[in-house]
Amino acid sequence: MTRTVLITGCSSGIGRASAEAFLDEEWTVYATARDPADIEALGERDGCRTATLDVTDRDDVERVVDRMLDEEGRIDALVNNAGYGKLGPVEDVPADAAREQFEVNVYGPHRLIRAVLPAMRRREDGAIVNVSSAAGRVSFPGGGVYCGSKYALEAMSDALRNEVREYGIGVSLIEPGPVDTGFDERVEAEIDGLDRSGAYDDFYELADDYEAVGGGFLAVPPERVAEDIVDAASSTKPPARYQVGPLATVAEVGRILPTRLVDAAWAFASKLS
Repeated sequence: MTRTVLITGCSSGIGRASAEAFLDEEWTVYATARDPADIEALGERDGCRTATLDVTDRDDVERVVDRMLDEEGRIDALVNNAGYGKLGPVEDVPADAAREQFEVNVYGPHRLIRAVLPAMRRREDGAIVNVSSAAGRVSFPGGGVYCGSKYALEAMSDALRNEVREYGIGVSLIEPGPVDTGFDERVEAEIDGLDRSGAYDDFYELADDYEAVGGGFLAVPPERVAEDIVDAASSTKPPARYQVGPLATVAEVGRILPTRLVDAAWAFASKLS
């Protein structure tokens, strides 16, 4: 029987590459995005169904999950990919913007998870793949709100993995470092929209050059991330975490360092900026 997967945020980048990768492996793919025009081309491929889905809209979530169950009778895998990064010093990020960050990056995946789990539990089979970030392991100056949302996704995933193990459901986290997508453009737009306090000029000078904070040559292609997403959805016993790219590996090491050493490293880095 053909396996089925529901993927959020397929308009570009990791989501789109994941949809293509699952299709190449002959899965039936439900590719979703907020704007259906962004995924129209995907729908032309055999085995791909497209749907409008805003992860912040409960009705959208229930509609797409119900449609998939009606048409396919099963959901073998859920890939929570939709998300964005609200960067900026904590003081400069308005409360409404912080709330929206968590609405998309945390509550969105939570809505999808709750919607698909009953069907997965009935079958005692399934995979939930949450796309996190190296920023879900080590926080950095100017990333408090974004990192906070990814830390929350990581904590939720760790709890969920042990809650649903008895039902044969796997839960994996994908933790890429910088990825060669349009993420940097969204970050720049988000930063430009901040009401700056004037207290953090060093951060903004550094952020003006995305390559200086981890883009460019250290970025991995979205297709590389998609490989691990497909593996996590396909494996009978997938790893709890997949680190993708060199900076993701560094973040994993940084997570276990004493806080005083991490703080000292950030202090040293700030003097170089």
